[in-house]
Amino acid sequence: MKQFLSFLLAAVFGGLIALGGVSLFEKDSEIANAATELTAQQVNYVNKRPVPTSNVFDFTKAAQMAQPVVVHISAKAGKVNANNNNYSDDPFRFFFGDDKPMSGTGSGVIYTSDGYIVTNNHVVEFADELEVTLFDNRKFNAKVIGTNKKTDLAIIKIEANNLPTLELADSDKALVGEWTLAVGNPFDLTSTVTAGIISAKGRSLRLLKDRDAIESFIQTDAAVNPGNSGGALIDANGRLLGINTAIASQTGVFQGYSFAIPINLVKRIADDIIQYGSYRRAFLGVNIYPLDSETAQQLGVNISQGVVIDRLEDKGSAQYAGLYPKDVIVKVDDKAIRDVPDLAEVIGLSKVGDVLDVTVNRKGKTLTIPVKMRPEPDN
Repeated sequence: MKQFLSFLLAAVFGGLIALGGVSLFEKDSEIANAATELTAQQVNYVNKRPVPTSNVFDFTKAAQMAQPVVVHISAKAGKVNANNNNYSDDPFRFFFGDDKPMSGTGSGVIYTSDGYIVTNNHVVEFADELEVTLFDNRKFNAKVIGTNKKTDLAIIKIEANNLPTLELADSDKALVGEWTLAVGNPFDLTSTVTAGIISAKGRSLRLLKDRDAIESFIQTDAAVNPGNSGGALIDANGRLLGINTAIASQTGVFQGYSFAIPINLVKRIADDIIQYGSYRRAFLGVNIYPLDSETAQQLGVNISQGVVIDRLEDKGSAQYAGLYPKDVIVKVDDKAIRDVPDLAEVIGLSKVGDVLDVTVNRKGKTLTIPVKMRPEPDN
């Protein structure tokens, strides 16, 4: 009996020890788990640290800089202009707030503090009366200083001083994927800001009817609608990157892509119009088409990108310099020429009298030929 009681006490005592061990293990586990949870919280805290206010996705400062520089333009045509102009085939007609060709609304960007404003030619070309409304609701009558249909740009002027302006970006350095803001007056909704990235550069839409029109648009997916035309495309730092001009649309409203004239080209043309009243365009004097693989094989050139000279214009800069038909232009100065818009833009940026180093592939040989730019025959 004593031996049985001894076994029983030993069993009970052993059970208590076992229970104590489990309890101790559970406490140790809780401590370990607590330490683990604490460590996890610290890691998560580090990974979710608040984003600094200078983050590129904060567009508030850029928008605040741009809004006072973008104006609303109301354009009206008299009976003579309305009757003598047919805009039914105008590729930009969707940008006007009014379906009637004798009136419309658009946007503009203050270019100089003394009242020169850049906008699109199609916003003002039909108009006898222009009224500009500033961000602070002041209204001014405006006059057209000069226009250029081949780039769809125009300069108008109001009598005002000390107006806000924007720093100009370098549109050549803008990269696909960069954030941009479109600022304008869509559907008469003044000072509207939308955001999107640069989707492509050097786009040609063949919207301008002139055979030597300059189209090298910046393509973005920022929402642009009727009334945005002539407004600002700015970068994330609030610098003017381009002038919004067109949308890809089958309905007349935004469907995914919009197009802006790059500011480097805008500046070249605007400065000429302000100084001379018109754009003094340099004239290369070539008919061209883009290189493809079949043409490259026919010409005996081992390249896949470039612009082929089809024909030389009489008395053009190319003819005088010694370029020939079937030459493939691959570079002008330091700019690679991959397609027709690249060449159109770089020539459009040049001035009469400039000497451009034009690199061509001629039957498989690479040549660099200096070309002195001559004026357009009309000039």
